Amino acid sequence: MATNLDLEEQEQLDQLKHFWNQWGNAISSCLAVIALAYLAYTGWNYWQRHQASQATILFDTFERAQKAADMVLMERAVADIKDKFGRTVYASQAALILAQALLEKDRMDDAQIQLQWVIDHGFDSGYQIIARLRLSALWIDKKQYAAARQLLSLTAPTAYRSLVQDRLGDLSFLEGQHSAAIALYQSAWGAMDPRAEYRRLLEIKLASLGVTPEVQTKETP
Repeated sequence: MATNLDLEEQEQLDQLKHFWNQWGNAISSCLAVIALAYLAYTGWNYWQRHQASQATILFDTFERAQKAADMVLMERAVADIKDKFGRTVYASQAALILAQALLEKDRMDDAQIQLQWVIDHGFDSGYQIIARLRLSALWIDKKQYAAARQLLSLTAPTAYRSLVQDRLGDLSFLEGQHSAAIALYQSAWGAMDPRAEYRRLLEIKLASLGVTPEVQTKETP
């Protein structure tokens, strides 16, 4: 004969069966999604670590070629890094270094290709804005002011904003818009760390326009 405890357990079991019949599929699906998401996350992290590890090997080859001033090997290493590990920061870093080396060899067009690759395919906003600043300098040298301005018409990361304003100030000055140049130089000077050596260059630019940057001081209560 069943006891009260047996009847209570049977009732709870029946309730559990009813609940599982109603919600079991949804719970299973939810758990499956969570499991797949976790596997994807761990797999992505593993893939990234593996990519970075492999890219490091190629980047070491690139650095050795740089020290040896072997341009052929440098270009080959950068091509390999971009082709196989383009989603790592090593690709952008190597392309920027190669672009500078190409400029020193007066290979401006080839340098431009490397800088444009970082802008189009880089995955680090800092490297991308550096590439934009350097490429804008090349366009300015070619007097392609509209192209240079278009490169800088974006919201730059805070750390680079003053450098972008400075470059836009250069463009305004070259286009004869001196008032706009002064405003941009002033803004860049004010936003820059007072200890930054680059601030001295901004002061020289402002002085050439007959302006002395004003230091904003806090009033003592």
